[in-house]
Amino acid sequence: MNKADMRAAAACRGTTMDRETRQTALATFLILAVFGTFLYFVPTIMLAVGNISPVLGGVFMGLVLIAPFAFFWLRSRSRNGR
Repeated sequence: MNKADMRAAAACRGTTMDRETRQTALATFLILAVFGTFLYFVPTIMLAVGNISPVLGGVFMGLVLIAPFAFFWLRSRSRNGR
């Protein structure tokens, strides 16, 4: 199968990546990488906050768990407005 046939087959399946799709994928990767790096430090931060107040430690963990969902929800709302 030559390159032209492969492109045509990909176009039929809808798996081609245009500029907007590539930018969205890259942005999502970067956001998840930053959040994943932050998650590495969460136990240390949570224990430090928990030493001040156990309730604050719990609130901090709740915010950490809700943050990615809220972020992607807000991002999708802003992108749908375009």
